[in-house]
Amino acid sequence: MTEQTPSTFAADDGLPKVPLPTVSASVDRFLQWCAPLLTPDEYTRTADAAAELLVPGGTASVLQADLERFDASAHSWLDEFWPSRYLGRRDRIALNANFFFLFGPGTSDQCLRAAELATAAIGHKVDLDAGTFAAPAGRGGPQSMDQSRHVFSTTRIPGDPQDTVRTPYSDAWPGPSTERHVVVLSRGRIHRLDVFGPDGALHTVDEIAAALRAIRSAHPARTGLDEAVGSLTTLARAEWAAVRDRLTGLDPANAGAVDLVERALFAICLDDDVPADESAAARTLLAGDSGNRWFDKALSIVVLPDGTAGVNIEHCELDGTTVLTLVDAMFADTVAVHAERAGARPQGAPAVAELGFVLDDELRGTVRRAHDEFAAFLAGTATTLVSFDDFGADTAKALGFSPDAFVQAAYQVAHRRAKGLTGATYESIATRQFRRGRTEAMRVVTPEMVAFVDRMQDPHASGDDRRAAFRAAADAHVARARQCQQGDAPEQHLWELEWIQRRRGAQLGATEPLAVFSSPGWTIMRDDWLSTSSAPSRNVRYFGFGSTSSRCIGVAYVLLPDRFHLHLSTPADQAGPMEAFARELRVVIGELVALLER
Repeated sequence: MTEQTPSTFAADDGLPKVPLPTVSASVDRFLQWCAPLLTPDEYTRTADAAAELLVPGGTASVLQADLERFDASAHSWLDEFWPSRYLGRRDRIALNANFFFLFGPGTSDQCLRAAELATAAIGHKVDLDAGTFAAPAGRGGPQSMDQSRHVFSTTRIPGDPQDTVRTPYSDAWPGPSTERHVVVLSRGRIHRLDVFGPDGALHTVDEIAAALRAIRSAHPARTGLDEAVGSLTTLARAEWAAVRDRLTGLDPANAGAVDLVERALFAICLDDDVPADESAAARTLLAGDSGNRWFDKALSIVVLPDGTAGVNIEHCELDGTTVLTLVDAMFADTVAVHAERAGARPQGAPAVAELGFVLDDELRGTVRRAHDEFAAFLAGTATTLVSFDDFGADTAKALGFSPDAFVQAAYQVAHRRAKGLTGATYESIATRQFRRGRTEAMRVVTPEMVAFVDRMQDPHASGDDRRAAFRAAADAHVARARQCQQGDAPEQHLWELEWIQRRRGAQLGATEPLAVFSSPGWTIMRDDWLSTSSAPSRNVRYFGFGSTSSRCIGVAYVLLPDRFHLHLSTPADQAGPMEAFARELRVVIGELVALLER
């Protein structure tokens, strides 16, 4: 009797639920977390406002009781939080929310590289659908694989007042996607490409590559800027919802084309601009030619003319850790192994068809305006890369410190030197050890971190003083990260209470405004000067996302045993301070290594 392979998703329902904090615990944590950023007067006003949350029978207790009721029958008390956070945002998601991974080198043949990556991705899908993919395990045991259900054939749908998601493993679409096609965006046109043949067998890599070459050669010139409808996905969400309705309602061909795009397994974007360097490649992967993207697709494989490649990811259902699971699975086996897993065999040329859109003058004008406005928005965003090939996680470990604590402390010193202050800093902490776990919001600035930065800026501080301060800051960082990993953090909990009041406050009789959400502590702690997130994978050269506010530096970092690569982004008028931050960071890393080696 053969032993059955455990299902990929078997452990998910047995994972513990994300613990729901008490209001008292979240208030205590919130006051601790915001205190280092506040003046004494700001702290007093914040503490007075927070005290209102603790009034027995008050508004907060009513909201908490409703959250407890919801949690009792839900997978997680965060099941309403995540749609509110991601699908409720009303600005554009292109550059503001989508993120990218830049892969290492491969073949320089653009169409062959795209075919290989598509085959590898499908190999992972076949593994997921069969339940034979071994779910990753963390320090605490199994990790949730729930998000992996939504990598393929998932598309964000614009709406007003909130977006929705079209995805497999949902009430409207039970089970995995059985779609046979991908969509290929090339020179502003969109084609359907059937990667699976009529009998369900995957086409070979060479057949898929040949079909991509045929698409490229059929249209050597880019379509007009007023015809590349992908640019519409860069609009703010409510406007895109209205435009999508107008587009699909204008002609049945449009409705059918949009449906095919949204149902496709993923998008393949074949670009025309050869990148001058990795910085240019990263910028193209982050935003690129908007007419050659459909930013609402969960997964877009982007390949440049020299074979440089990566992915652009829509964030609402997918966090970085899930996409790393996909990427690492794609590169764990050869393309031949993935093709065999998916049952690829020669079948002749795959079916290909260009998707035609019927546009009137108004829609043409909207497409052109969307392109131009996004191009200006991208031009208003500064990005840069920073690389350390002589420093990595092993260096920090050899010095006796947590690698993440090390680099986060370095960010704080570099930021103080570049901008003259310590500002609110966000770090994303993965919580996949919980059922449907996603991330927790960590605030990096602790009293110990401020004291350490002060010591580094004090010319009279001794090496021993600086080392002791660094040790205290690193220990405090590790302790707070552990709290977040355990779900013991205040921000998302308090934020969800605020959202419950918006959703059901009148129904609950809890309409009295809560002063804490306009307090200095709440607004200052959440107004990021640095927004940080990591993606540790040997298969990723750089990871990146856009800035989150008018003065914020987005810090996406790949910290591996032997190297440390960062992608920085900020509004263009903050480019000077961002470059200063990058220069200071290069100096600070060396200073800290020298300090701690002694």
